[in-house]
Parts: sequence; structure tokens; C-alpha cells
Amino acid sequence: MENGNNFTETLLQAVENKTQWYDMEELPKILDNYRLLHTCVRVIFDFLVKKALITPDPYKLDKKISDIKAPESDQFVENERSVVMGQRFSDYESTLDFLCNYYKFSVSQLSLTNIKKLLELNNAITWNSFSANSNKVNTRVLATLVFSARQSSDALTVSMINDNLSKAAQALTDINSDLKEYTEFQKEYYKAQIRKHVMTAAGFDANKAMSDVASELQQIKKNFAAGMGKVPFYSELVEEIVQEDQGDKKEARQKALLSKLNVQKANDKKQEKKVDTKALIMDSLLVLGSTPAQIGVIAQKIQENHDLLLSEHNSFWDKLKRALKKAFGIAEKPLYYTITIVDQTTGSKRTDKINYQSLMTDLATKARRYGSVAQKNSPGYLKISGMPEEKIAEFVSAQISDCNKLMVILNALDDFFKATASPMNKSKVKGLKIDITTFKNSVVKANQYRAEYTSYVEEVEQMKRLGIGG
Repeated sequence: MENGNNFTETLLQAVENKTQWYDMEELPKILDNYRLLHTCVRVIFDFLVKKALITPDPYKLDKKISDIKAPESDQFVENERSVVMGQRFSDYESTLDFLCNYYKFSVSQLSLTNIKKLLELNNAITWNSFSANSNKVNTRVLATLVFSARQSSDALTVSMINDNLSKAAQALTDINSDLKEYTEFQKEYYKAQIRKHVMTAAGFDANKAMSDVASELQQIKKNFAAGMGKVPFYSELVEEIVQEDQGDKKEARQKALLSKLNVQKANDKKQEKKVDTKALIMDSLLVLGSTPAQIGVIAQKIQENHDLLLSEHNSFWDKLKRALKKAFGIAEKPLYYTITIVDQTTGSKRTDKINYQSLMTDLATKARRYGSVAQKNSPGYLKISGMPEEKIAEFVSAQISDCNKLMVILNALDDFFKATASPMNKSKVKGLKIDITTFKNSVVKANQYRAEYTSYVEEVEQMKRLGIGG
């Protein structure tokens, strides 16, 4: 029994260590990919709505999402396509929004049951095999709609949609790959919980259980509900526990299991490997390369809100003035919005005038600039990669700082539109908060890479000054 106890203690500690690793390192990566997927889905959804190919679910805001649930996937008649796909795509987007903003990605939360729900959601629309010939109803119909909509769109819009389809495909592929590995760990986590809560319970007769395989299995079944509550009983995983304790190859099984759970070795290997600082700062740039779609959505909503305010001053004489100016080639006067900026640290407020035309130009410039570095083999990426490392770091730092300033303006502009619109038009104002948050998450991630780069470079310099480094 002593050897058995030693194995269990070692195993539970190994599972605990790997749990922390997943909570801190790996599950946040899966969440980041879901956020990227959600951003792409919103762009495609808005594109299809604008083309009047799907009808948004009118009851979307009334639905309360509290769990992971894939949209319906059964067949429907052709003349209901716009409404049915509008509802299903709305449900799909709402579930992604719930995942990205409310769901806790942790080992304790993301159980085997919930992994199954995620995989069902992932299979609802297979972006990584997005084809009008798909055997999945939602994917096939949605692909047909997207391909049709692109035929009547300008080159810039087509490029944007293609970029979002590509990013959605890659995000989904990465998510599924990571979930496959994580599922294997969750099986071991499930088994560890049985050892921890069932096999140490007062009603569990350890001596009787260790007398033979059948007795241990019987003792686990007998005490399972009391120790695990409503958690499902997976007989194949329970059988693995018994084989690890008393099977013919138990020593080999135990050794292989502990090796599989050993996070420390992976960390040691990572520490031994020299950090590629240029790759680290370029990773920060790649994250910024994921933002053009986010910026595009924000710019589109600002344009729609601007047009909404303009429509409130659209009398006959207003239209005549604009027509005359256009006819005689007279440039429009710069339009300034007076916004209120709140200092998040002190709570103090100040007003600022924002040039609308300059802001829209700045957003378009950023989208083009970051889009040019979205892929490692793109000309823009290769050009910057060829610069000295210090210059790349300066450029990335400047972009992150610029993005942070931009988000302050965007938040204030969102408040401005909501406050300025007439009462009859307030419900028509396009809110920017969710899109700004998505953009902010990307900037924060880029800044994390930049901070990691800076920290490592400073550490190396410090070691050199102390005569430690090479």
C-alpha cells in the first residue's frame, strides 16, 4: 500500500502542476483564438446583413446565453433561408460572445462534458473546410451566401472578407488541435479527482479494494456519486485507474502517466533554449496584424453613426448646399466632434475636438498598415523583419502607444454618439464598446509580447554589466 500511496501523491501533485500550467498558459491561448474567431464571425455576419442575404434574429437581445450550445443544424426549405440562417448565425455569434466575455476558461470549468459542447459548437460551421459542397447544412448554406455576396462587392470588401475567412479557418484549426491535446489531460484530471474525492472517502474500503481488480472497481462505483456528485461515470477511465493500481503492467503505466504529466521537463527545456528576441518582438507585430478586421468594424459603425447624425440636419437647403459644393468642386469644411475624455486614473474630465475626416483616415491607414504584416511571408512583414531589432521594438512600441491613445478617443466618441443623437434615433446608434474591447484585447496581447521582449533584453544587459553573460 505504501508504494500505491506514493504513486497517488506524486500523481496528484503532477496533475495539480499541469492544471496550473493549463490555467495560466494554454487555456488563455484557446480563449484568444475564440476571440479572433468571434471578431471574424461578426465581420462576416454584418457583411451578409448589409447585403440583405440574412435577416438578423429580432429576438437576439432577449435571449440570455448561459451555456455553450451549438445552433440548430437540421434541413430547412429554401424560401426560409434568409430567416433561418439569420437566426442560426445570430445564435452562433451570441454563443461565441458568451465564450469570449463571460465563460471561464479553467481546468475546473472546462470538463469533458463541456469540451464536447465546444466541439459541437466548432462543428456547427466548419470554417477550416468552408465550402458550398460541405455535407453540413449550416456550412454549405453560409458558404453559398458568402460566395454569392462577394460577386457583387468591391475589391477592398472582397479582400476583407477573404482575410476574415482565412483567419477564422486558422483560428478554428488551432482551437481544435489544442482541445484535442487538452482532452487527453482532462481524462487524467477526471481520474485524479476520483482518486482525490472517491478513493479517500470514509466509505471507501482501501484494503478490500486492493485485494483484486474487481473489488477496486466495485468500491469506486459504490462511492462515486457521494464523491463526484453529478459528474458522469466514464467506465473506460475508471478501468484505467484500476489497471494503473493493479494491472499486469501497472509499473509501466504509472511511469508513462507521470512522464506525460511532467510539465517541469518542458519548462527546463524551454529555459535551456536561447530566446529569439527578434522573433518575440515580431510576434507582437503579428498580433497587431490580426486587428484590421476589428478596426474595419469600428470604422464602419462610426461612419453609420456619423451618417445618422447628418440625417438629422438633412433639410432641403442642407442638401442643396452639399450639391452646389460638389458641383463647383468646393471642399467640405473639416468636421469636428467635441468629445469628453475621462482620465481613468484620476476621474478628471477634459474636452477635445476630433477631426472626423482625419480620424477615419487614421483608421483606414492603421488597417492597411497592420494588414500588411498579418502574415509572416508578406512583403510588409519581411520588410520590417529586415530592420535592426531595436528599430522594430521602437516601431512596435509606438504603434501600441498610438493604439492606446486611439482607444481613449473611440470610447469618448461612443459616448458622444449615444448622447448627441436625437431621442427618436438613439436606438439606431451603433455601440462601439464590444468592438473596442475586442481591439483592446489584441493590443494588450501585443503589449505582453513587447513587455516580455523588453524584460528579457534588459535582463541580458544587466547580466553583461555584471560580467555574467556572454
